[in-house]
Amino acid sequence: MIGNLSRRERTIVGLALVVGVLLGGWMLVVEPILEHNRSAAELVPAREQVLLQKRELIARRAAITAELNATTARFDKLAEGFLTSATPAVAASELQNLVKDMAAQAKTEVRSERILPPVDRGELLEIPVEIAVSCEIRQLVDLLARLESGAKLLPVQDLKIRVVNLSQPKDLLTTLTISGFILPNAPAKAKT
Repeated sequence: MIGNLSRRERTIVGLALVVGVLLGGWMLVVEPILEHNRSAAELVPAREQVLLQKRELIARRAAITAELNATTARFDKLAEGFLTSATPAVAASELQNLVKDMAAQAKTEVRSERILPPVDRGELLEIPVEIAVSCEIRQLVDLLARLESGAKLLPVQDLKIRVVNLSQPKDLLTTLTISGFILPNAPAKAKT
């Protein structure tokens, strides 16, 4: 078919093919490369910023490690105040024993004990126990001081005080709700 064309027509078809190949090459090869280079050039400042931040982070590695160690030590010190068991039932029993021992040391008479349902406090599980003691005001103050200064973190959540005999307001019946805390996902630690 090309053989039937004149020399001038063959030249025009050849030029058209060359122009077509050049346009196709430009659109299919050169243009995507240029677009990729433009998008890469737009990303350079952002990548430089990320690189700078990572270098600053690497430069602060010693400070971050020291801060992490200090925070871990502070957490471990606070964790000593948690109950040692990781299960709520055993922790409630441990809390009852601690409170009963402190009540005995404060010379109060334990009238009743009740384990309340655990309360989820995020990473911690609060184990509340309600205990009723019969005592005088000085013994109650001694018990509260022992709870506050004990080795375990035992906040008093609720305190109700009633006079046993109105004619002799010496004896009090006090109901305390005391909480202990555990890390539910932590392994149980041995008692010391």
